[in-house]
Amino acid sequence: MALIGVLGGMGPLATVDFMEKVVRLTRADCDQAHLPMLVANLPYIPDRSLAILDGGEDPLPAMLSGIDLLNRNEVGVIAIPCNSAHHWYAQLQARSAAPILHIGEACVNAIPDLRQRVAILGTSGMIASGFYQEALASRGIMPVVPDEITQARLDASVRAAKANDVDESTVQLSAALAILIAQGVRAAVMACTEIPLAARNLSAPPVTLIDSTLELARATVAFAVARGWNAPQQVALDRI
Repeated sequence: MALIGVLGGMGPLATVDFMEKVVRLTRADCDQAHLPMLVANLPYIPDRSLAILDGGEDPLPAMLSGIDLLNRNEVGVIAIPCNSAHHWYAQLQARSAAPILHIGEACVNAIPDLRQRVAILGTSGMIASGFYQEALASRGIMPVVPDEITQARLDASVRAAKANDVDESTVQLSAALAILIAQGVRAAVMACTEIPLAARNLSAPPVTLIDSTLELARATVAFAVARGWNAPQQVALDRI
């Protein structure tokens, strides 16, 4: 079916940010020329970072339930605007009849070739998962993992955004970036979908920031447009 599935709610603001980027990236002159999306906004999914770091409640069953919901409605592709959720990417893809786009791969593929050192701006759980370190190294890019103080700022930025306090989230992100700049970092991947929300308020970002949400949206739009999904159509939503 010509329908984009979104497994969201991790967190809700990040999901809305992803949806807006999909809409803005789509060339359309009327409602009917936009891409149809079915969004499962499931904020009750247990915390991914806590599960990775401290053996917290396993989020996989709830995420699989969301995948099942989207597949019952015969979506043609699934996007998950949450980086740490991709720690379970293999299990999610194995469950899904539809292909699942990988946010980390889309993000790393967007890094300019001349970048030699790239910092990873994500949750402690995302850092522990290790995907970005491996993906950057595979492209000959040195991953810069934040030190303990910087990581504490990044985790605080993410918590603030999830609590709808984007201003505080920006304060914490700015402090983290100041530390990284002092260490010679000039580029970073925003490896958490809350980080781009905070970055919106930076008047002049002092480093090149690669937005994982934006790159996932670009990959989603490219996938759908290549298949003609932005043509006027009727979509039946009767299986939820």
